[in-house]
Amino acid sequence: MSQLDEAVVRYNKLLESGPFRDLAWVEALQQRMESSNLAAGGRLICPFLRPNFISRRQYDSLVKTGESLIGAIDRVQQMVLSNPALLARLELLPAEKMLAAIDPGYQALEVAARLDTHLVNGHLHFVQYNADSPTGAGYADALADLFYDCPPVKEFRKKYTLTRTGSRKHLLAALLKSYKQFGGKSKKPRIAIVEFRTAYNFGQSEYELYRDFFREEGYEVEIVSPEQLEYRNGVLRKGAFEIDLVYRRLGVQEFLLRFDLTHPLVQAYRDRAVCVVNSFRSEVAHKKAMFGLLTDETFTARFPAAERKAIREHVPWTRLVTAAKTTYDDKTVDLLEFIAQNRERMALKPNDDYSDQHSYFGWEMDSAGWDRALKQAIRSPYVVQERVDPVRSTFPLMTFGHLEFREMQVDVHPHAYLGKVHGCSSWLSAGRAGFSSAFGIVPTFIVDPKS
Repeated sequence: MSQLDEAVVRYNKLLESGPFRDLAWVEALQQRMESSNLAAGGRLICPFLRPNFISRRQYDSLVKTGESLIGAIDRVQQMVLSNPALLARLELLPAEKMLAAIDPGYQALEVAARLDTHLVNGHLHFVQYNADSPTGAGYADALADLFYDCPPVKEFRKKYTLTRTGSRKHLLAALLKSYKQFGGKSKKPRIAIVEFRTAYNFGQSEYELYRDFFREEGYEVEIVSPEQLEYRNGVLRKGAFEIDLVYRRLGVQEFLLRFDLTHPLVQAYRDRAVCVVNSFRSEVAHKKAMFGLLTDETFTARFPAAERKAIREHVPWTRLVTAAKTTYDDKTVDLLEFIAQNRERMALKPNDDYSDQHSYFGWEMDSAGWDRALKQAIRSPYVVQERVDPVRSTFPLMTFGHLEFREMQVDVHPHAYLGKVHGCSSWLSAGRAGFSSAFGIVPTFIVDPKS
């Protein structure tokens, strides 16, 4: 049993013995979540009673490998933005291409990004790059603050050192650096967090956590929906609130479903009247077809050795689904035929998360169902990706007043700012094992045994 496994077993046993069998501490923790508005849709964002533990070695690997991959992705993006034939391989909408052609006025292609990974023991697989409007870091930071001093975690800390992996301050620093590169003159830029607001109150959004943190740091901040924005006399505003810096928390495709390129945000962005983070260019990297270019060794052959190694060892083989020849394990294959014949180890995923298309996992389907899925994938932008088995671990939660342990799928999401990984969040779900009402974010701690 690894040291990490031992730590998980020790923590879970703590809850089954001694004073923690009385679940009053759970009710107190959940009340603190409610008072901190850590809820969405009327439910707590974290129903679980254990943080996700990762080892120091795992975290260091996330940082090193993640930053190498981000470097490779940035390299691909630069090539794509200057080559229409390569850009076509990402299947952007015409309006997305027009937005991508606009220079945002600062260097970074993604100021904030999230890498979605499966992390088990020494094995690390990156399955997606969330470059458009990544979420999770704000909730993870707030949950870590609550969990760190809850009774069983305090007892656990007598045997282990826990390190939080927060990233709020790194996000703010990245926003301000981008604003300075943009040419912003204000020492304290007025920040608008632009997101779609729901018609009903479903609890505090993650962006309100950021708003409160930015305000504590001395900045004027407002949460603004796109409908509230006006652009006149060279100034983007919400009513009397004039905006210097936009923290964009809505997806490009999601935005284009509701608005066109005459929207005030786009006009101000095109005129360089406002600094927008992430820029609209981030959609280029956000498309899953980016992994198709990344894992095509004919395309990346001249990349630095560290980047090629990170891709080869940690990114699953991916291709845009199309009638074409391609390579797999250095062999030329007919792509559609290859997909059809390798159902057990392939998944079909829509190119963009904001589409209403479904993902299909060949190892869960019969041949007839897989053939139908492939026909669907040919008709609209899809990628095929080699199978990556998810990571599962046992987590405690309280169900109807009783302690229960459930095996959950664990996805670890390193968060990166200006290409550097600072912190990570963890998402628990039932995965492909069936529906469960138990899902959500848990805080992530680096665990080190005390000598």
